[in-house]
Parts: sequence; C-alpha cells; structure tokens
Amino acid sequence: MEIPIFPHPNISPSLIDALQRLVWQLDNDPSLFEPDQLRRRLEALDLLDAYFPDTRQAMPGVEPDHTELYRRARDICARLEAVNSKLYQSIRSEIQRGAGADALLRWVQTEEIAGDASGMGYDYLDELIGGVFEFEEPEDGEILREPEIVFYQPTPARHIFHMIGLAALTESDVLVDLGSGLGHVPLLVSICTPARGLGIEMEAAYVERARQCAQGLNLDRVTFLQQDARTADLSTGTVFYLYTPFTGSILRAVLDRLGCEAASRSIRICSYGPCTPVVAAEPWLETSTDLEPDRIALFSSRV
Repeated sequence: MEIPIFPHPNISPSLIDALQRLVWQLDNDPSLFEPDQLRRRLEALDLLDAYFPDTRQAMPGVEPDHTELYRRARDICARLEAVNSKLYQSIRSEIQRGAGADALLRWVQTEEIAGDASGMGYDYLDELIGGVFEFEEPEDGEILREPEIVFYQPTPARHIFHMIGLAALTESDVLVDLGSGLGHVPLLVSICTPARGLGIEMEAAYVERARQCAQGLNLDRVTFLQQDARTADLSTGTVFYLYTPFTGSILRAVLDRLGCEAASRSIRICSYGPCTPVVAAEPWLETSTDLEPDRIALFSSRV
C-alpha cells in the first residue's frame, strides 16, 4: 500500500487515529533514547519521515489538530536524531583515540552480521558509518567518468565487515581498494584491523574527501592516492578489493596487472558485484569461498 504523506486535508479519521497512536507510542517509549537502541531509532525515524513532511512550516488547509500532531512528530525526530548524533560523536572520539575497533565492532557482533551479509541494499550500519565518518559527498559536477568507469556506490557496510572477518587481515597485510571512492573500505580496515589500508581512486574530489575523513579521525594507517589502477604501483598490496569499479577493457587491464603481481608473490582478491564472475574465471586464481550472489567472494593466487 502506498503510504500517504501527512498532514493532508483529505486523510481519513482512522488514519489520523493510527498516526496519533504511533506518535504517542514513540513519545512514551524511553528505551528508544538509550544509546544502544540505534537500529530501533532509525526504524522510528524512517516511519516518521514516511508519514510527515520534513518541514517546520504549517501546511495550508491542514486542521489545527493535525498541525499539532505534526509538530509532536517533528519534535520526536529531533530528539531521536540528537541521541544518534551524540552516539556518532562518541564513536568518533574513540576512533580518534585509537580505540575505534571496539567502538564499531560491537555493533557488528551484536547483529551477527557475518551470518547475514547478503543483498545489495543499505541498512542501519551504513547510517552508523555515515554519521561517524561525516562524509561530504562531492557535487555531481565535480565527477568525470570514462565510459567503462562504473557509477560510484559505496560497498554496504555489512559487506565490508564480513570481508574483514573473511580475509583475517594481519599487521603484515595491506588492503588495496581499487576504485575506492569516498574510502569506506580502507578507512574501516585501518580502524578495525591491524592492517594498512590503501585507496586508489581516479576522481580527485573523492580522494580529497577520503583524506579529510582520515585526517579528522587521526588515522595514520590509511592512504588515498589519486591514480589510475591500470598504472598505479600495486607492489605493496597483499589483498586487493574490487566492488566492480570498472568494466570491459579497464577491468581486463587491471586483472592482467594483478596477475603479474601474483607471478612473484602470493596475493588475495576480494570482489563484490558483477565483476566477480570475471575475477573467478582468472586461471591464476583459486576460489577460497563459495560463490554466492550478492556476497563478497575471496580468491587466492595459485602457488
């Protein structure tokens, strides 16, 4: 059923009653405002945003009682968002002090994300990471793409955490994200593991935003380079990650370069999205995990 936007002068009395109950329940549930109830708060905010326009101005033609209900709903939103903001700032402070792994991974362990890491969509973990990292996304006009460069989408956070567990990264590892965008993967690797993170990205605007985030979080084990993956120095990498950043001849050229790296040392490849079948067909790689749709795949170079 399509959710009507509220307030609206033609909404039925029964729906008004339902919305009043919703607002009353949220307003009288103190547990929602406990720091560890992030997921429930985000679900409540989604409900409120679906039913109530995001404006403080009264709408013409709306009954006064409806306007009051609307005001109460927006007040609840503000209070919920304030709790979330305080939580995000607390985690930022932990990361800045070097204790970010515990601050972030407790959310992952609570939800047992490694056992449910399928699907392409985003969830509450992405809201958490976005709130903690405080990314400033570039304007569309700042981004130029070659025809075979895929439109940027960040890897869903649950997949990144699943990959971190899957790859079992150690202090001797360097994870290289080819087409790193805003840097979610290298940033989380540097926070949650003893490994180093390296992001290689062609778009200067993304690289600048990722560097700003790393600097703001006091992260010294992550680096972002504005380079083309076809020509960048890959010699320090031990694990390489691709969320289908490019296709066609660019993907072919990068896989050939990785194959050359694997000829002299052991490397691993993590892939996600449509590029995975192409990666799986490389004769110099062997699959280290089952290939499942919409999940991270891990490959190891053949000895």
